Amino acid sequence: MTLTSSPVDLGDTGNKKYCQTLGADALMDALRLHKVSTIFGYPGGAILPIYDAVYKAEEQGWLKHILVRHEQGAAHAADGFARATGKVGVCFGTSGPGATNLVTGIATAQMDSVPLVVITGQVPRQAIGTDAFQETDIFGITLPIVKHSWVVRDPSEIGSVVAQAFFIASSGRPGPVLIDIPKDVGQELFNYIPVSPGSEIPQGFQLPPQPEDSSIISALKLIEESNRPLLYVGGGVISAGAHKTLAEIAKRHQLPVTSTLMGKGAFDERDPLSVGMLGMHGTAYANFAVTECDLLVAIGARFDDRVTGKLETFAPKAKVIHFEVDPAELNKNRLADVAVIGDVRVSLSRLLELSKKQNVKPTTNQWLQRIKKWKDDYPLMTPGQEGEIYPQEVLLAIRDLAPNAYITTDVGQHQMWAAQYLRNGPRQWISSAGLGTMGFGVPAALGVQVALPNQQVVCIAGDASILMNIQELATISQNKLNTKIVIINNHWQGMVRQWQQSFYQERYSATDMLSGEPDFVSLANAFGIKGIRIKEREDLKNQLKDCLNYEGPVLVDVNVRRDENCYPMVPPGKSNAQMVGLPSPPPNLH
Repeated sequence: MTLTSSPVDLGDTGNKKYCQTLGADALMDALRLHKVSTIFGYPGGAILPIYDAVYKAEEQGWLKHILVRHEQGAAHAADGFARATGKVGVCFGTSGPGATNLVTGIATAQMDSVPLVVITGQVPRQAIGTDAFQETDIFGITLPIVKHSWVVRDPSEIGSVVAQAFFIASSGRPGPVLIDIPKDVGQELFNYIPVSPGSEIPQGFQLPPQPEDSSIISALKLIEESNRPLLYVGGGVISAGAHKTLAEIAKRHQLPVTSTLMGKGAFDERDPLSVGMLGMHGTAYANFAVTECDLLVAIGARFDDRVTGKLETFAPKAKVIHFEVDPAELNKNRLADVAVIGDVRVSLSRLLELSKKQNVKPTTNQWLQRIKKWKDDYPLMTPGQEGEIYPQEVLLAIRDLAPNAYITTDVGQHQMWAAQYLRNGPRQWISSAGLGTMGFGVPAALGVQVALPNQQVVCIAGDASILMNIQELATISQNKLNTKIVIINNHWQGMVRQWQQSFYQERYSATDMLSGEPDFVSLANAFGIKGIRIKEREDLKNQLKDCLNYEGPVLVDVNVRRDENCYPMVPPGKSNAQMVGLPSPPPNLH
């Protein structure tokens, strides 16, 4: 066993070896046992003992610490790392402002079910509750946005807490957990007992139940009886690694598939069965399909308001099957006729197994033809070829030039255009969906690139969003990451401006970003990153191609037309069938 503090060997007791070591060194060894090789973080006073242990671990060669420039960047980078790999992301922050700076990233991971272990320094035990310098109750602050959390007051608990943390973060519905460690706990010598991963299940913690055959049989019966079924696929399919089984079921039963923003990549959007994303900025044909279907099969999805529109009008003619790992999501927003509780991959595998025992004769041909007509009549906008560059053109160029890239996004119009036009594989679409966190894209991209150094990573950013965490260009530069950042620059907070135009009589309050906007090319160069500006259509594809082929980080500032809106759009309080911005009047759905 390798430890970082030159421990005194106290001999074997059973299968466990007792070693005299420091709390901080024990923490690092516990992380090593859980195969952690990358940590994103920022040091500070209360976490210094842990950073001293980080120094030793890096000297030993098993750990790489990525120094971000803001703790929010650490949380988002760990989040991107986790989404791209399926592994637990790990980030560090010190007490007080270091810990509170992590909060937005923790909430982002919680809303999107991303497994994180967040470790914060805390003031010494005797100072807790005294309003000591840089003391905050990060345990209390984060209670609503974590799966579980600990304040480690005894160093002997470290091995057990770390094992429980990784188990909880990655089990069932994934999510973030927090471990708060007082400074003196990290400095205390104690008899360290390593704890093997997965060997300690937290008291009261329950793994998802095995799905019941009776429910799966009922679901299969409804699918066979349906004439207008629709698979509604969320991020749970990706978390569970169930995309291959999903594809086989869809093709076997000829079921059309729509995905949420989190579900992008769970099903190949180039497949004729795909109807793309549904919801507020989903495709017209996906929203028509969900309005007209007679059976909605929700898989790892939570009936979010951006998906459903006016809830009582969502899939109004449909029976509902809900495959879900988290019982709390069942019947929360929509009652299910059949609920299948359990790991989605296990549930779908069993559904496929039972299906293969039967002679399946799909009855969806007329339904698929109807959907095809909607696709023909209500396609996504085809950008024009006159005037300033359309933002949609940029996404279409990236789709052509980087079809296999890992994509991260910030939040806003550019995010929705990227979701509409890009085609991604599983875990290759990385975007803040539930919380809608501006500033997510750049740190998430560096997290993905650190995790997958040989993969192409492209961040789609907005000119307003990127300023939220633009300091992470320094992290990208320092680590010589081959990350490409493309700014869809309309000099606005674009989505807010669109709402002000549509619903606030064009009162553009505090959304114009032109005044005071930096020269992004010069700014990139100042960070040691290649910067390029594109203003003319004839330069777009060639310059993007050159940038994507460049060895090293590049920031591309693409100036697009200022007032382009993102359509289709379901206005607030309307049904999904009542979209605005369609190329022709909507069909008469009945």
